[in-house]
Amino acid sequence: MDKNEIAKEIEEGKACLGIEFGSTRIKAVLIASNNAPIATGAFDWENSLVDGVWTYSMDEILTGLQTCYADMKRDVREKYGVTLKKLGAMGVSAMMHGYLAFDKNDTLLTPFRTWRNTITGEASEKLSALFNYPIPERWTIAHLYQAVLKKEAHVKNVAFVTTLDGFIHWRLTGEKITGIGDASGIFPIDTATKNYNAAMIAKFDNLPEIKEMPWKLEDVLPKVLSAGENAGSLTNAGAALLDKDGDLEAGIPLCASEGDAGTGMVATNSVKVRTGNVSAGTSVFAMVVLEKELSKAYNSLIDLVTTPDGSLVAMAHANNCTGEYDKWIKLFGEVVSTLGFEVKKGELYDKLLSTALTADADCGGLIPYNYISGESMTGFSEGRTIFLRKQENHFTLSNFMRSQLFTALGALRTGMDILFDNEKVKIDSLTGHGGFFKTADVGLKVMAAAMHTSVSALETAGEGGPWGMALLAAYLVRGNGKALSDWLNDEVFASAKKTTVAPEQKDIDGFNAFFKNYKAGLPVLKAAVENI
Repeated sequence: MDKNEIAKEIEEGKACLGIEFGSTRIKAVLIASNNAPIATGAFDWENSLVDGVWTYSMDEILTGLQTCYADMKRDVREKYGVTLKKLGAMGVSAMMHGYLAFDKNDTLLTPFRTWRNTITGEASEKLSALFNYPIPERWTIAHLYQAVLKKEAHVKNVAFVTTLDGFIHWRLTGEKITGIGDASGIFPIDTATKNYNAAMIAKFDNLPEIKEMPWKLEDVLPKVLSAGENAGSLTNAGAALLDKDGDLEAGIPLCASEGDAGTGMVATNSVKVRTGNVSAGTSVFAMVVLEKELSKAYNSLIDLVTTPDGSLVAMAHANNCTGEYDKWIKLFGEVVSTLGFEVKKGELYDKLLSTALTADADCGGLIPYNYISGESMTGFSEGRTIFLRKQENHFTLSNFMRSQLFTALGALRTGMDILFDNEKVKIDSLTGHGGFFKTADVGLKVMAAAMHTSVSALETAGEGGPWGMALLAAYLVRGNGKALSDWLNDEVFASAKKTTVAPEQKDIDGFNAFFKNYKAGLPVLKAAVENI
């Protein structure tokens, strides 16, 4: 489409918008009727550790939403010479899990507790045993139950519990709903009914400490909707919140909000059985759409969630991925600046990360740990970052950068061993997206070595989750009754270009050698947590 055609579509209100709240960036992607991105906007932010809890303030959340939208609106004006006033549809997504609790007057009861917190171990363990189903520490129900177990004063006043995307959707539409993929990280889903598991809700409500509460669980959770179902429309208040200029018209249909796992599946065309995707950024998770249920529950190691249209998915999730090497690259940037030189951020990343391709296959024996926060996958309730090496190890820049990339996938590999080795899960394709894959070839090559299988990246991988959310919005108004997987195949990815990298045996062997050292050194990391 040329600029004039795109401008006409925007003016006619045919473009669809997706906004995603990621861990370090809120991003908006506007797409045309051909589902291609035509404008973007962003707002950078960072979570804060306040009183031992990882959080974002309400002011940050709402300011970030408005600033991101304004940035996208400016991009539209500069590229196409028109003011954005109407949309065909829109949707909001965000990092999954966490805890936002409100009373009957819609007042926030406690600061937002994000997925990053590892403060719900007791609740996670007890609920996993009660349901015989994995309830990771990140899940919303674990946060709610932990608050009950700790006898926090606010729990008796709970009238509504939701996630970040559910909260934003509520503010925009007045509807207390969420998409089934996001809901599957709130409470277990029954894939037959495409709703919360009724038997498990009954078990939860029957707990003695829950019986003392003035609420029933089902009454305080958001309603569950699947992809393609109408989830309300933009209210006048919602339009005013989103667009501070007052140009945006109310009445725009919204699809169900979703978690970043669901939008990642859509953006990588991974909603069909035996497809998988790896989302790697601040956190990292691999998801595989299952042919059948797993043989047993793996508690905090493997999540069971769903696609945005309700198919069962196994998720191996690690809290820490690129955060630590981001800090190292920032430090190297300061070194360059101190020496009187200036290098653009993107070039600095590309040059430093690319050195990993010339490193020793096993990183020369170097062993860093990137646990900025706790890591349930390996049993850490708190995080520490350390760097280990023996005197005889080959300490070079290339080995250092390769070790940082390998350690970013160490906790993830722990979970994938369960799926591949214990459960014999089969996958036909594994597609990567997220910041880990931004540097050409490096991310794919390292991920393929760690996963021991071919990994692909689509040309649209850079747009990621917000583009996936925009596609879900488009599917709401353009799906024409097709199954989501069929619509994606036929309308979005039929001619998509992708790059696929198969692992070389020397890289697999190198990662395995690194991973052996990684596991052997975990007691050292545990000692750091206990003593530092």
